[in-house]
Amino acid sequence: MIPNFVSYTTLIGGFCGVRGPLAVLELPHEMQAFGEHPDLHTYAILFDGLFKNIHFVEAMALFREMVDKKLEIDIVIYNILIDAMCDAGKLVTAKELFCSLSIKGLHPNARTYTIMFNGLCREGLINEACELLEKMDGNGCLPDKFLYNTIIQGLLQHDETSRAVEYIEIMVDKGFSADETTATMVIDLLCANKVDKTIKEWFEKLL
Repeated sequence: MIPNFVSYTTLIGGFCGVRGPLAVLELPHEMQAFGEHPDLHTYAILFDGLFKNIHFVEAMALFREMVDKKLEIDIVIYNILIDAMCDAGKLVTAKELFCSLSIKGLHPNARTYTIMFNGLCREGLINEACELLEKMDGNGCLPDKFLYNTIIQGLLQHDETSRAVEYIEIMVDKGFSADETTATMVIDLLCANKVDKTIKEWFEKLL
């Protein structure tokens, strides 16, 4: 019995979890030999497995292979790549991937911006993160609840309380609420009396 597309994709997902992603790197080539072509979902599973097992060299080699084959890589794949690079502290590579999106005719979505903002804040690049947010608005991509919470958390972690309040005002006006992490950080600040009366009022509106 010749395995079909679904069989191969299932195998890839299972092997990534049990035997490790390196064991299945040849499966996409085997699929093609049987006339089955891996789609972006198949590659997404592979990338996820490679990055989770810290196989960055192999993951980027797979990405270059996709580029060389002129496969139409979507924003989901780029988000996986950028997220992995940010998590690994490879911010330069993450920025390069992010900046290449427009060249590829792709538009970053709210998830892409959240990933980049998180990565920049993690490295203490608050000004650059805020500049990125302004570009996001200019590109017609509206921040969602998750991004606002990420922004506020990043600013509070770096003692940028006044800036955090600016985004709290925007967040409240748009009808978004704080998630558990943001709420905890705000409560900790209020309990420590580290904010003035005006800021305290805005924090209380967020909860």
